[in-house]
Amino acid sequence: MEIKRESQLQKLISSKHNGMIKIITGMRRCGKSYMLFVLFYKHLLECGVDKNHIIKIDLEDRRSQVLRDPDALLDYMDNHIKDDKMHYFLIDEIQHVIDFEDVLNSFLKIDNVDIYVTGSNSKFLSTDIITEFRGRGDEIRLRPLNFEEFLSVWNGSKEKALEEYMLYGGLPKVATLPNAEKKMDYLRTIFAKTYITDIKERYKIKNDDDLDELIDIIASGIGGLTNPSKLERTFHSVKHSDISHTTIKSYLDMLQDVFLIEKSIRFDIKGKKYIDTPAKYYFNDLGLRNARIYFRQFEETHLMENLIYNELRYRDIAVDVGVVIVNAKNSNGVSMRKQLEVDFVCNKGSHKYYIQSAFRLPTAEKREQEVRSLNNINDNFKKFVITDDLISRYQDDNGIIYLNIYEFLTNPNSLNDN
Repeated sequence: MEIKRESQLQKLISSKHNGMIKIITGMRRCGKSYMLFVLFYKHLLECGVDKNHIIKIDLEDRRSQVLRDPDALLDYMDNHIKDDKMHYFLIDEIQHVIDFEDVLNSFLKIDNVDIYVTGSNSKFLSTDIITEFRGRGDEIRLRPLNFEEFLSVWNGSKEKALEEYMLYGGLPKVATLPNAEKKMDYLRTIFAKTYITDIKERYKIKNDDDLDELIDIIASGIGGLTNPSKLERTFHSVKHSDISHTTIKSYLDMLQDVFLIEKSIRFDIKGKKYIDTPAKYYFNDLGLRNARIYFRQFEETHLMENLIYNELRYRDIAVDVGVVIVNAKNSNGVSMRKQLEVDFVCNKGSHKYYIQSAFRLPTAEKREQEVRSLNNINDNFKKFVITDDLISRYQDDNGIIYLNIYEFLTNPNSLNDN
């Protein structure tokens, strides 16, 4: 079964022949090898590239073990450059090669060589790319399937598909498994034996009880504002642990390094400045989040917020948490400053959007509650309320656009359509 990933594939296609080493990164099991060896390989053939000029090197395969020696890999690549036509090297799991950056950088000045690599999260992260390639590497971030891609292999209603997607996520393997039991077993297994192992190997963590507790806390509180100091107090009072906020921050950074979670910091919309703390953390795959807490918390409101965040990031939109500060009076008539939250402040190029996630809008009071922050933003950028209610797209008298979650997820231009 081939899952078409056109928008993600386009990132690779648009980077062809740019004189840099293309490094495909992303969380484990999100489809990096498949993207490189199947989809991109197929694209090159369709473009008329001779298959003898496409050299695939799978360093995960034991039969390629000899090529893990840097000099052997260098000789192998040199020997496959037969003429002046462009040669494409597709290399999977490059981290198995010691001094791989020296090998790859050796080809940067050769005009008819174009190199694409993937690497393991435990030894090859975004920070490594910045350090090792010093501006000569082009990082291409691959994410799990978005909902539109998931629908391409789904047989059933879109409503049932969304429920399935919010529960089991978008890892390609999960989308092809036949039943709930196999999906849950797969997700629980790879979380424990792949993602956590990556962190332990990378950072040499031996006592991981506090790390496990932290993951559980973040998984249970998606969409909630927090920071290392607040988490430290939770550990001290509830877990009776003496872990410091410095260690907690380090653990949170590690979880981001292996692409399990992402941090979204607050932005004062009227003051036009960032507020570093507290922040929100979202899981890059909902299935992994749910597996971590054994599928016990299926809160549609919070899951939909995480889902919208993931789709925005999939579209390469920068996402912050918005804060609108207004003057109000309390029950005693005393003036006070109040912070209203905007779920997402989104930026991409010259485009800017404000988005509220509202799972249900059953009453006028609920609708007013959701849009109060948006109505207090005094600029002309688009403002959206995304809801699971089966409504047609419409715009209210204040210019706020109401959008059904299915239209948002399946129409890549949903935020730019009139």
